[in-house]
Amino acid sequence: MNANPLPLQKVARATVAIHCQVPPAHPSVAIGLGADRRGTGTIVSADGLILTVNYVVMGAENAIVTLAGGEQVPARVVARDFTTSLGLLKIDGRGFPHLDAVSSETCALGDEVFMVSSLGGEKRCGDTGLITYLGQFDAAWEFVLERCVCVTASALNIGLNGGPICNSRGQLIAVSYLTFADLIRPILGIPAECFLSGRDELIRHGHRVSTPPRLWLGLLSYTLREHVVIAGVMPGSPGEKAGLRQGDLVLTADGAEIHERKALYDAINRHRPGECVQLRVLRNNEVHTIDVAAIIVDEFLG
Repeated sequence: MNANPLPLQKVARATVAIHCQVPPAHPSVAIGLGADRRGTGTIVSADGLILTVNYVVMGAENAIVTLAGGEQVPARVVARDFTTSLGLLKIDGRGFPHLDAVSSETCALGDEVFMVSSLGGEKRCGDTGLITYLGQFDAAWEFVLERCVCVTASALNIGLNGGPICNSRGQLIAVSYLTFADLIRPILGIPAECFLSGRDELIRHGHRVSTPPRLWLGLLSYTLREHVVIAGVMPGSPGEKAGLRQGDLVLTADGAEIHERKALYDAINRHRPGECVQLRVLRNNEVHTIDVAAIIVDEFLG
C-alpha cells in the first residue's frame, strides 16, 4: 500500500481486535447480529479508552481485546450510543499507544485516507482509499447520520469493521461502520466528531444525555419509486405488536404523505417516547390505519 509508513505504524499499534459474547436471549441476537461478535477498535486515550461500533458490543458487558503485540486483555463496555452507533470500551493500564480523533470537517472530497482493521487476534490489514462522499446517510434499520464519510478501498479483504479511517497524518477522522462489497468495496464511516461531541457524557453516563433519544418502531424499510415499503418487522418490537407486516406500503405518517425513508424516520422522531405514530399503509389493495407506540431504541436493544 502507498500509505506513509510512520503514520501507518502508529495507527496499527493503536488498533485492536475485539471479541464479545452476547447472551443468546438478547434481542440483538434475534435480529441477526449473533451471540459471537468480532470487530475492530481504536485506542483513543493513553489510559485505554477504545472506540468501536455499537453493533459489536451491543448486549455485551465485557469483551476480550487483543493488542497489536498479541496480548489479550479484558475490557468492559462503558458506553453505547444508539444515535450514532458508536461504542466505547475500557482496558486497564497506562501509556497505551493511541490516536487523536479530529473532525471530518477538516476533510474534503478526494482526500487520500488509509484504514487499518483486525482480521482477528493480532492480525491486521491496511488499505488506502479516497473520500468519495461526505453527507447524509440513512439505512433500512431506522438509522440516520446527518453526516457520514464514505471512502474507497482496493483490497479484497479489508478486515472487521469498527476500525480507524485516518488522514495522511494518522489522525482518526471516522470509524468504519459498514462495507458495501457490491459497490466497488466502499466503506461507510461514522465521523469522528460524533465521538468528540459526546465523549465526556458517554464516559460518565454510558449514553448521550445532551441530545434527544432516538425513537424507534422496529422496522426495516426501503424506498421504491417514491414509496416506502416495510421490508421486515423486528420480533417483539412496537411495529410487530401494532400489526405492521412485511410488504406494507407506507402512505402517510401522522397525516403527511411519505415518499422517502428519511421522511418516515423524521416523523417518528417528532414524537415523545410512548406517543403513537399513526401510519396509513396499503396492504393487499386495502388501506389500514395503524397506531404504533414509538419507544427509545436503547430500551429495547440497550
